[in-house]
Amino acid sequence: MSLQVLSEKIEKKTAKIAVIGLGYVGLPVAALFAEAGFDVLGIDIKAKRVEEINAGNCPIEGKEPGLAELFGKVVAAGQLRAATDYKELKDYEIITISVETPVDENNKPRYEALRSVLEELGPVIKEGALVIVESTIAPGTMDQLVQPLLEDISGKRVGEGFYLGHCPERVMPGKLLANLRGVSRVCGGDAPGTAAAMCELYAHVVEAELDPATCITAELVKTAENAYRDVNIAFANEVALVCESLGGDVWQVRDLVNKSPGRNMLLPGAGVGGHCIPKDPWLLIANAGDSFTPRLIPAARAVNDGMPLHVVNLATEALREVGIDITQAKVVVLGYAYLENSDDTRNSPSAVLVKCLEELGAQVVIHDPWIPEYQGNLEKALENTDAAIVMVAHDEYRALDLHRLRQIMQTPVIVDGRRIFKQGQARIAGVFYRSVGVGYQEN
Repeated sequence: MSLQVLSEKIEKKTAKIAVIGLGYVGLPVAALFAEAGFDVLGIDIKAKRVEEINAGNCPIEGKEPGLAELFGKVVAAGQLRAATDYKELKDYEIITISVETPVDENNKPRYEALRSVLEELGPVIKEGALVIVESTIAPGTMDQLVQPLLEDISGKRVGEGFYLGHCPERVMPGKLLANLRGVSRVCGGDAPGTAAAMCELYAHVVEAELDPATCITAELVKTAENAYRDVNIAFANEVALVCESLGGDVWQVRDLVNKSPGRNMLLPGAGVGGHCIPKDPWLLIANAGDSFTPRLIPAARAVNDGMPLHVVNLATEALREVGIDITQAKVVVLGYAYLENSDDTRNSPSAVLVKCLEELGAQVVIHDPWIPEYQGNLEKALENTDAAIVMVAHDEYRALDLHRLRQIMQTPVIVDGRRIFKQGQARIAGVFYRSVGVGYQEN
């Protein structure tokens, strides 16, 4: 099948689309293409998830406006179904891949999931199919891994037997549909014609600009944009640490800095989590070669990785001020997801914090309204505790009454990693309060 024929099928919506990996990216992507009128098949290795999807139950929880409704509609209409068997892909002209691409303990890319997908896909790939990797990958991966592996296993050649592209997602939990529809995409193709066909495809679901490019450009853009964010968060966190040491208030400093034209200081906090930002900076520099020595990106990663441990130090100092040793304290951690109002726990800063607290000997209680194993009555979780550490700005925590909290807790100490409260509020309520980025003399 030629690209011209494929483009005609895309225009008429007769091209059959398969989405491999039905997680935070793949599932909403599949739902949107189904809503646009395409026949969509989702492939996932988790049989329970496949069963749940085919039953019309959206497996993604948290506040995701419109997702459950859209998902239910397209499944009921027969536009979207799921399976575990790759053999079902033999008739599909377009295959997108959205699987995890983590880094190992040495911050090097781990492509077990991607390799596994390619090894399963290769033997069944249809002649002239377009394979699009949406997973975020290190620059050079399409040329060095994806293309040679898929060619070897399929016995076909890129540009002849199949076409290859990279269109990295730009989404975050809580805004999945809004991001997929409203944020521009880079369509990197193995050739200009492939990139053009990808733009035609994504135009059915993306309302923003679509930019044709090469695969290496698409790889660089995605990893660079997340490294950019990581570096800027690290700057905010380091300014927060400076403010603490000098008795300043980083939240006031940030507001005033951002009044200067062209300045956009980001929010400091208790740590950086999620699937993307903690590892994408490492992907950006993974294949840069021995002639290049990165300095800024590793430094930013060190700052951000250190924030949960800094919160532990704040809690230790706050408890000491009220006469309690951390080794004897009962501490409630408020929030285990990495993002407010989400059930996504990938690379959660809270996991680092909890491990450190337990190693110090503290008794730790965890509460999170979005994580099944940590759900429950919030007041019950706060009962008879010596300190509450706010790690995630869930709406339920923002609504906490500090006067009521003071009555419930054994020792009313709050360590605020997301600045959801103010020092004045805490003082009026009689709560001992410490916040990331606020010097102790401010209390």
